[in-house]
Amino acid sequence: MNGSEASPGTAMQRKATWPDRVLALAAMTVMWTLLWGDVSWGNVIGGAVVAMLVIAFFPLPPLRFQGRIRPWALVVFLAHFAWDLVVSSAQVAWAAIRPNGEVINALIAVRLRVRSDLNMTLTGEALTLIPGSLIVDADRDTGTLYIHVFDVKSLEQVERFRARVLALEARIVRAIGSRDEVRMINNAAKVVPS
Repeated sequence: MNGSEASPGTAMQRKATWPDRVLALAAMTVMWTLLWGDVSWGNVIGGAVVAMLVIAFFPLPPLRFQGRIRPWALVVFLAHFAWDLVVSSAQVAWAAIRPNGEVINALIAVRLRVRSDLNMTLTGEALTLIPGSLIVDADRDTGTLYIHVFDVKSLEQVERFRARVLALEARIVRAIGSRDEVRMINNAAKVVPS
């Protein structure tokens, strides 16, 4: 094979990235529009232009989705997520107006059980969208998320939050993960710490 010929695998990889790019373009355009809070032609077109620039100048490695969508588990995830939004919003609001006003924050490291880039991203995004928690760093090699948590006063609350993160990860994996990832989550759930 001479240097000018492309291997079949390379050509297939190049073709496979177009659907990923279109999906990324659509997702970034939607996010842009949501951030502006107004669905207008200007915001949609502006979002598409920004998304194209991001894709052109900051290309991401191809991300292969190897899981499958499980409708019931997805409904369970969305219901829990909506509940977490309501409860966390109420807790943050109460912390802002309560009489003593003392707020102690924490930086908590949580090692995820499924270390795929997609799982880390989705878990991190879901956590950041919930009021009172914010991802400050992620260690891809160890699968660890470093999370700033609002209003934590005891080690017991730290451990409860860590358990909530792992439960969130489990719901995400059960909703869209591969069979191996779901098996990994289920096996980890059976192990009881001593």
